[in-house]
This record gives sequence, C-alpha cells and structure tokens, in this order.
Amino acid sequence: MTVLVSISAMVFNILTLIVVLFQLALALGMPWGSYAMGGKFPGKYPPGMRMGAIVQAIVLLAIAAIVLSRSGLFVPSWDGFANKAIWFVVAFSAISTVLNLITRSKWERRIWAPVSVLLLVTSVVVAVG
Repeated sequence: MTVLVSISAMVFNILTLIVVLFQLALALGMPWGSYAMGGKFPGKYPPGMRMGAIVQAIVLLAIAAIVLSRSGLFVPSWDGFANKAIWFVVAFSAISTVLNLITRSKWERRIWAPVSVLLLVTSVVVAVG
C-alpha cells in the first residue's frame, strides 16, 4: 500500500476513535444528546439510546479494523474479507455524511459533518488504494 493509503487509514482510525469515545460518553450519561441523533434527546440519553450508543461504538470499532486491515496495518490475513468489506465502510461513511449534513441539529452539522466528510474521503482513498 502507498503512504497515502496508510496515512488515510490512520486519519480514519483516529477520527473513528474520537467518535467511539463520544458514543461511550453518551452511553455513560454525558449530557451531550443535542450533539447526536439530530438533537432529539438533548441532555442525557435515555437507557435505550445509551445501549444504542454502545452498539454504535462496537460497529465503529469493527469498521476501523476493516480499514486498518485493508491498508495492511492490522491483521493482513483479513485481506480477502477487507477488500470486500471496505465498500461497506465507504457506503456507511457516505450515509453518515448525508445524515450529518441534513440533521436539524446545528451542532451536529458543525461538529460531525466535517468529521463524516473526512471519514468518507479517507475510506475512499483506502478502498481504491
């Protein structure tokens, strides 16, 4: 893989780790609900949404592993799987970008839309690299 692919994979994973930490903070009761899910749950998430945040964190960690594997930086033996799964990551990132751009929450648009765009761009670089 090229240096650009490796850098893109690292940027993707650093940003994903930030999002995972944010989701875990929501799950633990941080009052940041207005910064996620369109601001539908301002303040602390209710119990069901807290579980959802944990599930989302787990999904994001799996996605991060796919990107790292595709780039050759983590579990290169997953290469066959990662070569296909990376396109799921690209699609997931594209959907996330659209949702963060159209959300009613201005804070979600300001904070998470740029992050989503970067995740989309870096996932595409890794996918085509």
